Amino acid sequence: MAETAREAEPSGPGLLDKVDHATGTLNGWIGSVFFYDVGGKTHTSVADGVADEAQVSVLVDSLFQDASFDVEVAAVQLELPAGTTEDRRAALESALRAAWSAKTGTSVEDSSQSMAVKVAAGPAGAGGKTTLSAKRAGIPLTVLWLILGAVYFTFRMGFINLRGFKHAIQVVQGKYDNPESHGAGEVSHFQALASALSATVGLGNIAGVAIAISLGGPGATFWMIAAGFLGMSSKFVECSLGQKFRQVRPDGRVMGGAMYYLSNGLKEKGLGGLGKFLAVFFAILCIGGSFGGGNTFQVNQSLNALKGSVSFLSPKATPIVESFATAAGPNNWIYGLIMAVLVGIVILGGIQRIAATAEKIVPLMCGVYVLGALYVLFKNTAHIPDALGTIFAGAFSAKAMYGGFLGVLVQGFKRAAFSNEAGVGSAAIAHSAAKTPYPVREGIVALLEPFIDTIVVCTMTALVIVITGAYASPDYAEFRANADGAGLTAAAFSHEMPWFPMVLSAAVMLFAFSTMISWSYYGERCWAYLFGDGSSIIYRLLFLACTFAGSIVTSMNVLEFGDLMILGMAFPNILGVLILSGGVKNDLDDYMGKLKSGEIRQYK
Repeated sequence: MAETAREAEPSGPGLLDKVDHATGTLNGWIGSVFFYDVGGKTHTSVADGVADEAQVSVLVDSLFQDASFDVEVAAVQLELPAGTTEDRRAALESALRAAWSAKTGTSVEDSSQSMAVKVAAGPAGAGGKTTLSAKRAGIPLTVLWLILGAVYFTFRMGFINLRGFKHAIQVVQGKYDNPESHGAGEVSHFQALASALSATVGLGNIAGVAIAISLGGPGATFWMIAAGFLGMSSKFVECSLGQKFRQVRPDGRVMGGAMYYLSNGLKEKGLGGLGKFLAVFFAILCIGGSFGGGNTFQVNQSLNALKGSVSFLSPKATPIVESFATAAGPNNWIYGLIMAVLVGIVILGGIQRIAATAEKIVPLMCGVYVLGALYVLFKNTAHIPDALGTIFAGAFSAKAMYGGFLGVLVQGFKRAAFSNEAGVGSAAIAHSAAKTPYPVREGIVALLEPFIDTIVVCTMTALVIVITGAYASPDYAEFRANADGAGLTAAAFSHEMPWFPMVLSAAVMLFAFSTMISWSYYGERCWAYLFGDGSSIIYRLLFLACTFAGSIVTSMNVLEFGDLMILGMAFPNILGVLILSGGVKNDLDDYMGKLKSGEIRQYK
């Protein structure tokens, strides 16, 4: 009997649960700084223990009794104590919706609010509190910083995102390449662009867009496009600086990126101490971002997309794989192992092998994906004007002005930044390796990235999701609830092409693969900056371990950690770029003057 009783006792939280809880706590600390809600306000009401249906109604009443409470909030959340059962959670969610509708006279679905009921992370136990919070959205500090930087650079550089566009295409085509001298560097303009695009054109274009629309509505698309347009200027400045302050080793290898223009560029300005601090801070964040958003997130989301097409990834558990089985699925570790091997083969070859791989994968995957999107759009040409109207109306909805308007704007800019990385500083690492006699020429090439990534690819994804109505369909509520953006996008395409999710699954894997190999390079360069080239093998092994972990870890906290790191890179990067932007402006004026006078000639 004693043995039976011992077996019935709960085993307690497992390793992944502990990682989940610890990472969630860390995310909270980091997020309280990086995502400090400028202009936001949260109202709360609390009850001890797990509330019942009557207490939920009392919690709602207490919110409305606050004289400063505004019903037009952006998000309503009920957090229950750890260990609350799913049945109890679902029952209390129904009670919350009923109580809220009774107070407001409208359902949550018909208003500007989003509503969630979740169970607190951590081990189950007695006690705890039930907390009802209603938040009026402000603008996260990171997003505000990105917006202000992008707007400033656009005006400071005289709208280089418009006047440099044609020249950027000509440079990528090789029309200005001197056949006798390309300058120092390791890769061509096109290879540098492809390497940087392979890091940006990824699951942010497929999963990120769907998540943005799920959370912010179709209007988020408008702000994603606006962010892409303004981000072209940010990308130009940071990649020009990456070229200007790079270091070329005797063996021809190039060391460049934000770390070098922050440390060396600010040193020239007499700000050596600040520059060194910002460079180290940036490098640490970039390494964290490469492990999370640039790796674990890519594996996790691509795996979710493949499950619908590859049956063996969702089988019944077997004794052989029981030690790896998690809520994510018993055979997921096989996918993680395969991806780790494939990524390892490429990244061991350095930037030249990464560039050679990227210049083949990026055009292929972009072509396949864009053709699929164009097919859906051409088939629904008559609905495009209505979709664009929905997007524009959603971007400026007066109904959501107290929280929804800012919420939509924030979702658009946040997902665009995560997708195209403009202002983050990561692409400067890839572009610093390009062969070019003029640093600003490479910066002009780099401004094509946000255009291709966000204005073209992300917009096509958004139009497909809006036209098919997948973003609001009750059939796909589970995708939206679980932030499964890849699954929602696949469902949207399947409306018109039932077979396309198979193709999309392959495209998603290529998107993820190309993003991972480029982010491995970014992270390794930052690792080498901090610890020296001799320790790079340690970074590569850690990166591959994270690749494997991405297939078996189900915690969103672990994945969100990468988001925080990548967007957090904007703080040291934009501060340094703002200080150094005057020099870039002078270099740009000089280059454009030579281009106009014919001193810089075309060779093709």
